[in-house]
Amino acid sequence: LPKLPCCVHSVPQLTHLLSVAAEKVTSLGKDWHRPCLRCEKCNKTLTSGGHAEHDGKPYCNHPCYAALFGPKGFGRGGAESHTFK
Repeated sequence: LPKLPCCVHSVPQLTHLLSVAAEKVTSLGKDWHRPCLRCEKCNKTLTSGGHAEHDGKPYCNHPCYAALFGPKGFGRGGAESHTFK
């Protein structure tokens, strides 16, 4: 089995093969190990089809995507209390 493009870390080949065989998800046009599909901002594990995308990277819908890329201002999308620096 080939190494999935989501993995930038090196893992022993046996561990990698077990991980791929255990579960693979497809999202954003790529295959991922389930634990590798994470929000770029908060690192929360995401589900295939249950997240947002910006510039080809996955983000959780709330609060990260809404706070970073959604409408700004009070009462917009429920993310007004979240501010990222």
